[in-house]
Amino acid sequence: MFYTIADDLIFYQLLSFKKKYSNFELKLREYFYEKTQGIYPEFLLVVRQFIFFFVKKHNYFSTKVYLDSMRREIGSRKIIIIRIEKTLINLLFSFFPDLNIENVKIEFDKKSGKREISIYFLFFEERGIAIGRNGEYIRAVNEIFDRYVVFENKYNPLKVNCKYKN
Repeated sequence: MFYTIADDLIFYQLLSFKKKYSNFELKLREYFYEKTQGIYPEFLLVVRQFIFFFVKKHNYFSTKVYLDSMRREIGSRKIIIIRIEKTLINLLFSFFPDLNIENVKIEFDKKSGKREISIYFLFFEERGIAIGRNGEYIRAVNEIFDRYVVFENKYNPLKVNCKYKN
């Protein structure tokens, strides 16, 4: 990956999350605590059919053990456990933990003229996994960045795209 200084200003800016929890989300938070035997998620989001539990880095693997049983118990939604990160580039990699990302670039959409982050995958199948069925996962990730992530210097990209490296 080759970055310019301008790219570094975007990729390494600090992030925070903001949201008011609903009663359903508070119940999910308690459910997660009980299921993982004493680990609270740092942040929790219900976006589309996904439930995102953001946990500290050192708790990631110990909570991941309970993921299959949580998915069986809550069958109507897709549960995802993500490492919470303070920088944009690390958070992007956290959203796609089991996939081989070849490159991440800041590009300009020729139609709209706005910035977007392009994540390149080596294999077409991995790109398909990253996008999700009918593009639902990448839409949920973009919704998270649009609505819940606060960028330190307000220099945020418009959209995250997944591409296949030919």
